[in-house]
Amino acid sequence: MKPTLLILAAGMASRYGSMKQIDGFGPNGETIIDYSIYDAINAGFGKIVFIIKEEFLDNFKAIFDPKLAGRIEVDYVFQNFDLKQFGIEEEIYREKPWGTAHAILSGRKVVKEPFCVINADDYYGFDAFKKMVDFLTTEVTDSNYSIIGYQIGKTLSEFGAVSRGVCKVDGAGNLEEIVERTKVYPKDGKIFYEENGEEFPLAYETPVSMNFWGFTPAVFKITEEMFKEFAEANKDKPKAEFFIPLIGETLVKNNTATFKVIPTSNKWFGVTYKEDKPYVQDSINQLVNNGTYPEKLWD
Repeated sequence: MKPTLLILAAGMASRYGSMKQIDGFGPNGETIIDYSIYDAINAGFGKIVFIIKEEFLDNFKAIFDPKLAGRIEVDYVFQNFDLKQFGIEEEIYREKPWGTAHAILSGRKVVKEPFCVINADDYYGFDAFKKMVDFLTTEVTDSNYSIIGYQIGKTLSEFGAVSRGVCKVDGAGNLEEIVERTKVYPKDGKIFYEENGEEFPLAYETPVSMNFWGFTPAVFKITEEMFKEFAEANKDKPKAEFFIPLIGETLVKNNTATFKVIPTSNKWFGVTYKEDKPYVQDSINQLVNNGTYPEKLWD
């Protein structure tokens, strides 16, 4: 059974300023998602599931259904604020969505095979998709998951701080710890993260999560139970977010599951800020010019 690719595309794009998930960056208006799906198909994924807001549906279907018809199965699921589906009767006020770990729960009714989770607005490269398919078809179990580890120095923006899940890896290549650093930035040729007003250095090669995770459907039940606890504990914190790294951190600490950290030397790029767009366009043009991708992706 071929694995499924779950694409997180319901974000509000508050820092970017528009719906960056369907913004055009390639020579013919291709989105970043187009390149991820192209790589995923070539790597061996069998289905694409978009996690979106319901109001995005018509835009997404108009963009992706025609080009993907006959190439790969496609499905759409909606991330919403309805807590009753999780047995939570209390209404909880939110200023923003519940976060990436909550988002993957939207796929629990349609994903029945090993799957991978990625962000819609990040470019990952073919190497990562191929390594993930290999893992999901030969190594994954309900207690052995994975994460693609990028070198932090290859994941930064010149235009502001970024959030990164900083990983600590043991001698066997498994995750020991993952901590979400919400303010990581380059400065004077070095890399730092800020916490409580203090700066701390990070080595260029430090492995970080770019939200490229490999799971089996067993993770849905675990995540749902964790989310119920999180919602209750954070009902008075309208900006608190339930991040995927929290799943990894909890399962590792409880010895419930291992996470193989699969290294890639690929350079990440993405569109956290509006100012990132010209750089992303130039990066894609370089990949087209060197033959990594055809100029017209879906011809």
